[in-house]
Amino acid sequence: MAAATVAIALLGLLIGSFAGVVAHRIPIGESIMTGRSRCDSCGAQVAAYDNIPLVSWLLLRGRCRHCGASIPARYPLIEAGLGAAFALTYLVLEDQGTAEVVLGLVFVTMLAIITLTDLEDRIIPNAVLLAGAGAALVITVGFQSGELGERLIAGAVAGGLLLLVALAYPRGMGMGDVKLTGVMGLFLGSAVAPAVLIGFLTGSILGVTLIAMHGAEARKQAVPFGPFLALGGLIGLLAGDEIVDWYVNAFFSG
Repeated sequence: MAAATVAIALLGLLIGSFAGVVAHRIPIGESIMTGRSRCDSCGAQVAAYDNIPLVSWLLLRGRCRHCGASIPARYPLIEAGLGAAFALTYLVLEDQGTAEVVLGLVFVTMLAIITLTDLEDRIIPNAVLLAGAGAALVITVGFQSGELGERLIAGAVAGGLLLLVALAYPRGMGMGDVKLTGVMGLFLGSAVAPAVLIGFLTGSILGVTLIAMHGAEARKQAVPFGPFLALGGLIGLLAGDEIVDWYVNAFFSG
């Protein structure tokens, strides 16, 4: 299992590099399938040996080889983060079968891209959500058809509840968050419930912290909610079923 975990982590590093490209290009309308990576400052094409996930950034000390401009730390961070998420997903879900592992890897990749786009551009791209939803449905129909109904209901309920929140409080919740929650339900099924609750809890903690530090001025700061939902989604993927089982047994058993 150790060798397989390392291989999955290395795959995560590679996918993380691609995820960074997707998150950068989709908001500005560039194709993700064609064109080599270029320096944002001087436009120089990034050579293959300078595009090795995590390693190249460290060797170059976070700077472009040609012009010396700083390379954003988001690239190595997303690569390392997705490598770790891939390894954890494999370790936790391996006993549930290949389909569940693949579904989890697709899910964490989607969450990584959305986290970047929401932090940098305050958007959750429809193209990423559609691709994620399509992958979830194809994998479920092909390999877990018995769970399709639960996942569809979870997506509809979770998205519907967040839609009500967005309509009641449009300044604090965008439609991208609503759609993301619906897609999360397709991946997580009933585990989307603790995922959303964790997202709200962590977002609330940050909000209270900002208010404590900056007072009323903090209310004017726009804080993207997508990353908090992504964090909740990751926890829901790795431990959501156990959280649901604990809740049901603690409050509804007997």
